Amino acid sequence: MKDVALYTDGSCIGNPGPGGYGVLLRYNNHEKEFSKGFKHTTNNRMELMAVIAGLVALKSPCNVNIYTDSQYVKQGIEKWVHSWQRNNWKTSNKKSVKNKDLWLELLSTIKKHKPTWHWVKGHSGHAENERVDDLAREAALSSDLIDDVGFE
Repeated sequence: MKDVALYTDGSCIGNPGPGGYGVLLRYNNHEKEFSKGFKHTTNNRMELMAVIAGLVALKSPCNVNIYTDSQYVKQGIEKWVHSWQRNNWKTSNKKSVKNKDLWLELLSTIKKHKPTWHWVKGHSGHAENERVDDLAREAALSSDLIDDVGFE
């Protein structure tokens, strides 16, 4: 299996409001960057969509080191999602889990890979995190925004 690094970030202007995500994939000396912007979304949706988009871009199963500055994503996938599933997608406060559509998509997408999750402090000079932050912000501010069809 290939060893791949996946750097992700989401951005939202207003929250909710226009948003975007940025992705940087690195395999050996090869890098691929991409982003997408949405008319009306949230920061958490963009954080999740960045990881999903990065994983979907991988053509074969990989060992993936996933770097995110989102505790929502990291804690969600490593801890909370298992309880949510057991509790019929309800939080400990008995409320419906937000972004269930994306959590389900992430769970499905990640199955073929061996992920290792890493949290990085945002806006702290981490080069790759700064780059994906720029990509996400540029996508959110672009004039070519699409609808976030799952937005709650």
